[in-house]
Amino acid sequence: MTPDLALEQYGTVVPLHSAPTGVEHVPPHDREAEQAVVGALMLAPGVTAEVNDVMDPADHYLPAHETIHRAVLALHSQGMPVDPITLGHYLEQTGDLSRAGGRPYLHALVQAVPSTANAAYYAEIVHGLARRRQSIEVGTRIIQAGMSPEATEEDLREALALGTTAVPDAWPEPIPLDRQPKLPSFPVHALPRWVADFVAALAEETQTPPDLAGALALSVLATAAGGRAVVHVRGRWREPTNLFVVVALGPANRKSAVFAAMTAPLYEAENALVEGSSLAIVEAEVTARMAREAADKAAAQAAKADGPERDNLVADAIGLAQTAESLSVPPRPRLLADDATPETVTTLLSEQGGRLAVMSAEGGIFDIIAGRYSGVPNMEVFLKGHAGDRLRVDRRSRQEFIEAPALTMGLAVQPSVLEDIGKNRGFDGRGLLARFLYCLPESLVGYRKIDPDPVPATVAAAYERNVYALTLRLADWTDPLVVQVGAEAHAMLKAYEQRVEPQLRAKGGRLGHIGKWAGKLIGSAVRIAGLIHLAEHIDGGNNTPISEATMRAAIELADYFAAHALTVFDLMGADAALARARSLLSVLEDNGWQSVSRRDLFAKLSRSEFPTIADLEPVVAVLEEHGYIRSETPPRTGKRGRPPAPRYLVHPSVRGAKA
Repeated sequence: MTPDLALEQYGTVVPLHSAPTGVEHVPPHDREAEQAVVGALMLAPGVTAEVNDVMDPADHYLPAHETIHRAVLALHSQGMPVDPITLGHYLEQTGDLSRAGGRPYLHALVQAVPSTANAAYYAEIVHGLARRRQSIEVGTRIIQAGMSPEATEEDLREALALGTTAVPDAWPEPIPLDRQPKLPSFPVHALPRWVADFVAALAEETQTPPDLAGALALSVLATAAGGRAVVHVRGRWREPTNLFVVVALGPANRKSAVFAAMTAPLYEAENALVEGSSLAIVEAEVTARMAREAADKAAAQAAKADGPERDNLVADAIGLAQTAESLSVPPRPRLLADDATPETVTTLLSEQGGRLAVMSAEGGIFDIIAGRYSGVPNMEVFLKGHAGDRLRVDRRSRQEFIEAPALTMGLAVQPSVLEDIGKNRGFDGRGLLARFLYCLPESLVGYRKIDPDPVPATVAAAYERNVYALTLRLADWTDPLVVQVGAEAHAMLKAYEQRVEPQLRAKGGRLGHIGKWAGKLIGSAVRIAGLIHLAEHIDGGNNTPISEATMRAAIELADYFAAHALTVFDLMGADAALARARSLLSVLEDNGWQSVSRRDLFAKLSRSEFPTIADLEPVVAVLEEHGYIRSETPPRTGKRGRPPAPRYLVHPSVRGAKA
């Protein structure tokens, strides 16, 4: 139904908020959700199909948002780019610019989007509230028809029929509990342009999901910057720029080919550092050898001498020995290691000034950490290497001290590896699993092009040149390069913190059951923002603060990793709520309720699984997310007392499961 027809049909209905109660009742709507929908459509054209599956432009409460939504769809249908400038020009041509709020409002909408990855969720909020407004209008018409002495039987039948058609009992098929909702695709556009171009082209050439190259690109940037640059957020909060990233993808997905292409410029940079330091290493070795030989010769002469001459020779020998001891040979530069033991990683970190990256296309490093060779798990260097905590090793054979270690990890493993490490309680208990950003892309095997386009030479050259340049530019920084967060970026980060914090609650929080991981999400977003910033300012990242656009891109990537982490931790057995959701679903099937109160539902549940009614909330959230139930809060009947407890509407397929 078009808006004009709807207005004509309900033109005689008195809105509830106009009733003479002395209190203004605003129809249910969510301005921020509407802004997020239209803003996301401008920022990410790829979400248009998802939004269209959920809502119609007429679902917006505010006319400006409906106008903008329809204009965005019109531009998309013409194959035109959409941003505040092109959209403003289009609306001006159609005469709707003032109705849409003007050009400044279009720019404000883009800035109001928390994450384009959640566009479909925002659309669900808008659509749900539109249905509520529609039910209010229908209910008002039914009441007016019943109260009006002039209403005929035909008027009553029409009003009742309108109620059944306007608010249909339409339920989409629920998502099975053993299958997670579709995970978001990697937001390649959030990466710096020269990185994004190479990631997209490499994914096309290798016919692999862009998530693989995209996630590894962050590891590559972290290898270049980790241990050499930090992000100053506020006060004493400084975030390092090293990352732990793991991509889980099945066999025959060409992980090694992508891995080799992404890391190639790092090896070139490492070779350049080796060549540049070879002369200094040779000179230091010769000088140290000569100093030792001189000290040994002086010691031998002092041992043979007698009388007063002996004391002078001993003093000379001691001085030469001290000089020889003070001379050191710089180590051979290393940027990368493979499946090295924790002891080797520690030694390399110490030798390389606290910076190292472990990059591997296999998951053997997890076996090594678990104690494959030593029989004893050793993850200290990985825990402290991620956080930058001081690391000191005192052994009989060696003493090593690292003031601020910065270890980066970029791994591509098979999903079965994640299942195996999830069984190692030590990994989770010590917090190792909480330090990784997880990526679980969908395999393209069976759907790949046979003759895809190769990576354009200019795109590959730009990627290799820039990674090489960034790595060498930062290689000699001993005091960290400090990147500042701009005022607008800081405001956006603060808003993100406010959005994430309630999700960390153990009771009912979306991320509560993976709190160890989610507690590091804000820091991860800051690290990613720092890496994007440095990649965009290869020649002077310390002279310019992180921009709002960069922080927005980092937050979008952080949201992507959060969505994937939920599924990965479920794969590793961390989501107890999912197991309890299956028990709750079984109870709903056994009882065949059409709707049930929270109290009656809780009475049917096992106290071993649900000790308190608060334990029900995260499980209900799981069933709602999968489409098995809907929560409804009955209207308050009076101004005093507790608000009514929610009731749950049950999907028809659940009600008939045991029939």
